[in-house]
Amino acid sequence: MLATEAPPATTLSPHHLRSGIAAWLGWFFDGLDMHLFTLVAMAFVAELMGTQESDPAVARNASFIQAAFLIGWAIGGAFFGRIGDIVGRSRALVLTILTYAGFTGLSYFAQSWEQLTACRFLSALGIGGEWAVGAALLAESWPKTWRPWIAATLQSAVNFGILLACFAGNLNAGHDPRNVFLVGLLPAFVTLWIRRAVPETEEWTTARKDRVLPGISELFSPAVRSTTWRVLVICAVSLTAHWSFMFWQTKHITSLPEIHLLPKVGKDHAIVIGLIWLSVGSLFGNYLAGALAKLLGYRTAIAAMLAAYGILMIITFSTPWSWQATKLLFAALGACQGAFGLFTMCLPPLFPVLLRTTGAGFCYNAGRIFAAAGTVFFGIFNTVDDVSRALLYAGFLFIPATLITLLLPLEKSSPIPSPATL
Repeated sequence: MLATEAPPATTLSPHHLRSGIAAWLGWFFDGLDMHLFTLVAMAFVAELMGTQESDPAVARNASFIQAAFLIGWAIGGAFFGRIGDIVGRSRALVLTILTYAGFTGLSYFAQSWEQLTACRFLSALGIGGEWAVGAALLAESWPKTWRPWIAATLQSAVNFGILLACFAGNLNAGHDPRNVFLVGLLPAFVTLWIRRAVPETEEWTTARKDRVLPGISELFSPAVRSTTWRVLVICAVSLTAHWSFMFWQTKHITSLPEIHLLPKVGKDHAIVIGLIWLSVGSLFGNYLAGALAKLLGYRTAIAAMLAAYGILMIITFSTPWSWQATKLLFAALGACQGAFGLFTMCLPPLFPVLLRTTGAGFCYNAGRIFAAAGTVFFGIFNTVDDVSRALLYAGFLFIPATLITLLLPLEKSSPIPSPATL
């Protein structure tokens, strides 16, 4: 069998498929909910403030809302990660989806930017938690040889969710921006099937029997702390650069000469098109990442893709490009985002079973705190003309992220790291 060839589907049981579908749907609606605001941020905040999108206060407040979202994501990853270790993966998955679906829908009713901030923060609790819980669910239930491919497939679910957000945004172009948040209620209906069809993993059930749940402080015990700190730094640095790009790329698009003078409908359409190019490129990149992981291992594959992400950001924002060239560069940048798909299967097995969703959720989502700070920084200290320069500087953050990734432990046959190997 070739190194990049997946094992036959006959090796998968109905339980594998159900857990895979449940996690895929969770990721799909993650992608939908997390990008609905990105598409309408300036227009909706301007509407809530009763001013024009060109008002500097709109960009500042929009950045605060996005920062609150990222902070909620981080807190939700840690909180629901802990819940997943206590009550099990399936139950926690249902709770996370209900949380982000409900509060995304409530965003429609916001009457001020402060109310919208609260809704985005609370919806992010569920989105951050869903990543940690879903990753552990599949790491414990799917065969090891399948994991690079299931990581790619899960990340593709986010891209399809983004495409659905783009579709909703395109349908809503020129209309009240708040309408798009009603689409965010759809995930709630999925939880009815998950609760009935997806049992708890055998690995969690066995580990939980007659075992005292370790405290969160165990993440910094001698046996685990080396991995915890490395993963924390990698996630913090790489996600700061990534989310600076993902949030401010819409403003970069509207500042392009071909787009800047278009009417609002034309600008809305260009923003959607840019996100589509990103998403399509990311779909390809997810499976490229899976192939690289099979050939090189998770550690080297993640490092290579983070390095490529940084190089392409520097190329994209160091010089002016046409709208056509920008779309192609966005597709290439999207392909590099496959690195984050590999985090799904790489990070959870580095932690003991009863710290798995706690550790993966805490470390991965702590990066959102730093990403939130970066988003606010660019929102306060950069004008439209400076966005490209800010994103250029953000690209350099991938250099330390790449170097520290090369220091991660190699994947071990046992999911529980021992002090000797850390």
